[in-house]
Amino acid sequence: MASSLILIAIGAPWVGALLVWLIGDRHERRQHALAAVASVVAAVAALLLLRPAAWGITGQAAVRLPFGPFVGDLTFVADGLGVYLAVIATVVGSLTVIFSAGYMDGAAQLGRYYALVLIFIGAMCGLVLSGNLLFLFLFWEVTAFCSYALIAFHNDDPKAVAAGIKALIITQLGGAGLLIGIVLAAAYLPDLQVSTLLAAAGELPPGILAVVAFGFLLAAAAKSAQVPLHIWLPDAMEAPTPVSALIHAATMVNAGVYLLARFYPAFAGVPGWATTVIVIGTTSALLAALLATTSNDLKRVLAYSTVSQLGYMVAGVGMGALFESQFYLFSHALFKALLFLGAGAIIHHLGTRDMRRMGGLWRQMPQIALPFLIGAAALVGLPFFNGFWSKELLLETAMEGYPLSVYPLLVVGAGITAYYAARLCRMVFFAPAADGLAPHHSPLSRWMSGPVILLAVFVTVSWLAAEPFAVLLQETLPFHIAFLLPERAIDSIISTHTALATSTLITLGVTIAGLLLGWRRSGAPDAPTPAAFGRVESLFNQSAATIAGVTRGSAGLLQKTQTGQLNWNVAGIILGAIALLLLLILQGV
Repeated sequence: MASSLILIAIGAPWVGALLVWLIGDRHERRQHALAAVASVVAAVAALLLLRPAAWGITGQAAVRLPFGPFVGDLTFVADGLGVYLAVIATVVGSLTVIFSAGYMDGAAQLGRYYALVLIFIGAMCGLVLSGNLLFLFLFWEVTAFCSYALIAFHNDDPKAVAAGIKALIITQLGGAGLLIGIVLAAAYLPDLQVSTLLAAAGELPPGILAVVAFGFLLAAAAKSAQVPLHIWLPDAMEAPTPVSALIHAATMVNAGVYLLARFYPAFAGVPGWATTVIVIGTTSALLAALLATTSNDLKRVLAYSTVSQLGYMVAGVGMGALFESQFYLFSHALFKALLFLGAGAIIHHLGTRDMRRMGGLWRQMPQIALPFLIGAAALVGLPFFNGFWSKELLLETAMEGYPLSVYPLLVVGAGITAYYAARLCRMVFFAPAADGLAPHHSPLSRWMSGPVILLAVFVTVSWLAAEPFAVLLQETLPFHIAFLLPERAIDSIISTHTALATSTLITLGVTIAGLLLGWRRSGAPDAPTPAAFGRVESLFNQSAATIAGVTRGSAGLLQKTQTGQLNWNVAGIILGAIALLLLLILQGV
């Protein structure tokens, strides 16, 4: 049964993408309906995979397709880690598609939009369920291409095109790291199965394993927009807002965190690897939160917030808190999708992303305002929404293992998160309405308000899935010893223990202080930004300029290799292939 469900979860969106494209833009209603049906079918299939009884034998491939002696079998494995992320991709994806029926109504090139969204949903499912390293890489690259194409969807806008190219270049840098890691591992492994690498990682030479581990880390940092490879995500807000909810909040940016968690048992023993993961995650969590306080663009605030919250998850993986990290990923996907779709409804209604030109929307858009505030409460970590439990479990782990280094920085980040969330909510919903700004589109479509309200319900109750989630993760591939949580941890995941833990009380105190300060400062939208925040923004801009300079220099060098003569290009490809084969043969000897 699992094999059929996996193929439906991956294949239904791809079949839908082909049909939507073939229908043509003259039949807009059919395109909306077909895209919605394809995404919902995929979501139902993924949800049915949540039953372990549907998996077959835990840790063994549910789908196995022969693909030659070198590549090995194309396999898909249904386990707790992969299935939960497939559920996130398809459920949030289906809600995004339904939201798009209102947001993209009357838009040009609708078939291209839906085809790319559906291809992305299927590719994301393939990525998290893939049991073969090569096909994991191929799905990884498909998601990168779809992200680029959707960011640059408005291809008559130079800013959107530039943002798409920036995202593609940086994520391809990460993709190169992943490919190098896979090729090196393949030289020492009998096949390219994920399970083989996890089981035999200790048999690889230490130097080779270190290169593989840091190559995978480079890929994860680029995909999840972690410092210093974060610079593509804020500019990616040029994409249609439903795309931001799907790709840049709930799915693709989570792929990097997934990659680190999936291969943590193989790489945890590599000297310096876990420490580097913690440093990258903690730095991203703190500095991106600071940047969110400096922006008046609604979507960019949410983008910086995404970088920051992903930093918490990355740091959690580095600390070995795999359950806590993945549970926070699950919670974040829901409340950040809610915030992005809510922002999309607001932008669609007003025709602006500038928070200084908003205000008074609590009365104008109550059906969006209340769900948005619920999402903001989860982001801040207020009791008793899903963000509270998941973030506090992670912070409690940090306090126990890193009380004098990581924990204080993450708590400060939580306070800054509360600051910018309070500032955003007051400027958008409770400040006096801006003069001279009439609604851009009216009235609000039920196709837009419905998914927002449903996500608010999920954010309110999804913390109840914590213990089933923990149990399912224990079924994640038998050699994932790190997922075998102590009995106390499972019994007290949602309990007064967490609610009254010292770390929780400290975090709540800092959070309340941040909320009060952010609410107070937002009363004067033109108040100067604190000098320290401005210096942080300058530092980030300098890092962006440095990476851009390196990219331009690399492009100049690579351009010299392109002579325009086919013979030289073919010769280069052949020589590269021969060199790769010689490397594999020599390593085999």
